Amino acid sequence: MSKGLKLTDILITVVIAIVFGVVYKLWGPLYALAGPLGLHVDQLLYGMWFIAATVAFLIIRKPGVALLAEVAAASGEFLMGSEYGLEVLIYGVFQGLGAELVFLLFLYKRFDLFVVILAAIGSTVGSFIMDFYKGYISDLALWNLSMLIGFRMIGAILFTGVFAYFLVKALEKTGVTSLVRSANQSDYDALNQ
Repeated sequence: MSKGLKLTDILITVVIAIVFGVVYKLWGPLYALAGPLGLHVDQLLYGMWFIAATVAFLIIRKPGVALLAEVAAASGEFLMGSEYGLEVLIYGVFQGLGAELVFLLFLYKRFDLFVVILAAIGSTVGSFIMDFYKGYISDLALWNLSMLIGFRMIGAILFTGVFAYFLVKALEKTGVTSLVRSANQSDYDALNQ
C-alpha cells in the first residue's frame, strides 16, 4: 500500500469532509437544543464534530487523511455560516491532529475499533486544548469539569469511534471502499486462487 497521498485520495477525503461539513452545520442546532437540559448533556452529542477524521481515515487509510478531513469539514461548516464562526477552523485543526497522532502511534497500520476509539479520544483531547485556551472551562468546579470531560469522551467514543467504525464497515459491505483503496498483496493472491 502506497503511503503518500495521491490526488484521488485528497479529492475523496475532501468529498467526505464536505458531507460531514454539512452534517456539522446541521448538528449545531441539535447541540444547542440539548444545552438547556443542563448537566452537560449536550456534550454527549459533541463527538459528532470529530467523525470526519475517523471515517476518512478508515476509508483512505493513509497518513494525513484524518487531519485533512477534519480541517476540510470544519472549513465547510464555516463556509456554510457556522454559528461558531472562524473558531471552527482552529478546533478542526486540533481535533484532526488528535486523531492523526493516534493513527501515527500505530504507524497507520491498525484500523480496528480499539484504535478508532483511541482516535476519538485524541480528537476530544484536541477539542479541550481549545476550550482551555478560551478559558471558560478552567473556572468550572471539579465535579462540573469532570462531568463535562466524561460526557464529551462518551459522546466521542460513541459517534467518532463506534458509529464511524460501523458506518465504514457497512460501506465496505457495499464494495464502495474497495474502489478507493489500493489493492494489496492479499487482494492479488485472492484473484489468483
